[in-house]
Amino acid sequence: MEMFDHLDPMLKVLWCIALPASLIFVIQAVMSFMGLDSGEATAADFDGDLQGGDAPFQVFSLRNFINFALGFGWTGVCIYDELENKNIVLLLALLVGLAFVAIFFFMMRMFMRLAEDNTFKIESIVGRSGETYLSIPAGKSGTGKIQISVNGSFREIPAMTAGEKIETGAMIRVIAIHSGIAEVEKI
Repeated sequence: MEMFDHLDPMLKVLWCIALPASLIFVIQAVMSFMGLDSGEATAADFDGDLQGGDAPFQVFSLRNFINFALGFGWTGVCIYDELENKNIVLLLALLVGLAFVAIFFFMMRMFMRLAEDNTFKIESIVGRSGETYLSIPAGKSGTGKIQISVNGSFREIPAMTAGEKIETGAMIRVIAIHSGIAEVEKI
């Protein structure tokens, strides 16, 4: 601590920003890797929408503050002795801190692009072809089953037809969906 006492006041402040920000950043990283950063365990005891609308991340958050402080503090500490003009040191540290936040936003945006909705929506099979799995009675008098490939996996779906009976193994095309039952025609 004796070394710390002999530092310039501005350098002391930069160290006091860089070290705690680093410690909190490491704690956040460990919690993220362990899956403890979801916020469910630390839910607030009041009603209030703190999500900021539809945005997947907020501009003013603890994580962004720590990212800024990390870039600001360590840049200031590293270039403090290299530059005579301390205003330039603060300006560069400010720019690097803002760059850290911008990089975080960019990375989060790229991660959000990786999200994929693989939920099956029966309406998505209209116009697709498949195969009869269980024969389908004529004239909408009952249902059979079809097998159809959706997103690389086969689905068994109840089906009916307005035309003639469709035997097992026949190729079909889905023409409509009625209450979760596919209306098909023979190809």
